[in-house]
Amino acid sequence: MPASQHPLVIGHRGASGYRPEHTASAYQLAFALGADAVEPDIVATRDGVLVLRHENEISGTTDVAAHPEFHRRRTTKEIDGKKLTGWFTEDFTWAELATLHARERIPKVRPANATFDGRFPLLRLSDLFRLIEETDADDGRVLGMVAEIKHASYFAGVGLPLDELFTAELAAAGWSTDDERLTVEAFEITVLEDLAQRGVTAPRVYLLEATGTPWDLRLAAGADAPGAADFLTDTGLRELEGRVDGISVDKSVLVGELTAQDAAAAHLESVGRHQRGELTGRALVDAAHDHGLTVFTWTLRPENRFLSSNFRHGHGKAAHGDWLGEFTLVVGTGVDGIFVDHPDLGVEARERMRR
Repeated sequence: MPASQHPLVIGHRGASGYRPEHTASAYQLAFALGADAVEPDIVATRDGVLVLRHENEISGTTDVAAHPEFHRRRTTKEIDGKKLTGWFTEDFTWAELATLHARERIPKVRPANATFDGRFPLLRLSDLFRLIEETDADDGRVLGMVAEIKHASYFAGVGLPLDELFTAELAAAGWSTDDERLTVEAFEITVLEDLAQRGVTAPRVYLLEATGTPWDLRLAAGADAPGAADFLTDTGLRELEGRVDGISVDKSVLVGELTAQDAAAAHLESVGRHQRGELTGRALVDAAHDHGLTVFTWTLRPENRFLSSNFRHGHGKAAHGDWLGEFTLVVGTGVDGIFVDHPDLGVEARERMRR
């Protein structure tokens, strides 16, 4: 994706701060508010259609529970080591999912979004390809997507290999495997390497949580598997050279999570990271760049619930705190892309830093 702006402002599941996520309205609004790209989460249906949902379990983001014809589909599964109960995309055909409508995922934090419940149908990846092609940016931006492949090991285990399905949908949409509008990301490095084997040469970005172990690595190596944080060291970044084109980190890795209620614990965590050689903030970004890796971060949101505690103002989790302070702090680390629920706020933070 051309870096016409730095950092790229990426609409997280569209403009999900203003509309229910992964809907055409959310994606269209994201571009209208200045996003350079949007981020779809990609899961599969029983008949191999790639659909856009935060998770393959859809009870919290659709009206599936209100459809009596699907009541018997409710079940319990283990996804990446966690038991979940609900309705799962791989138990539906696309024709069945097309009868559902989107709902706001966090209505208590974003009640205005919930007023759109039931208005927007679900989307396929092919629908988003078409939407991007049909959207023109007034300022000449080349609009794109940062496509997140979700739960690849799980889907491969049920006969739905997402690398194969994604590559086929790229071809069907007329997007080349090195299309300048495309970046691919995943929490599992295995699927990123599988995509490379299939000839996808678009930039591949490795999503890294601040803690925990990537599921594909745990499946392969058990207790000996490296944790996500092991890659946030100079040695870990060197290991990623040539395997991926970039990393994407939880914003807490860049700005921390200092809590007034538990400052001692926050200090101990900071000391622990230092002792383990983990890099944070500008040092991480600079080190990644030295290893030829771009750096994205997720997810910048203005509500107190999501801000680091020292940026929270006012009362209530839904109230907006000092989002501009946190956003500009993140941009100031030199990151190459920021995932935001409110693209206009991301653009404002970028312009504030530029001035």
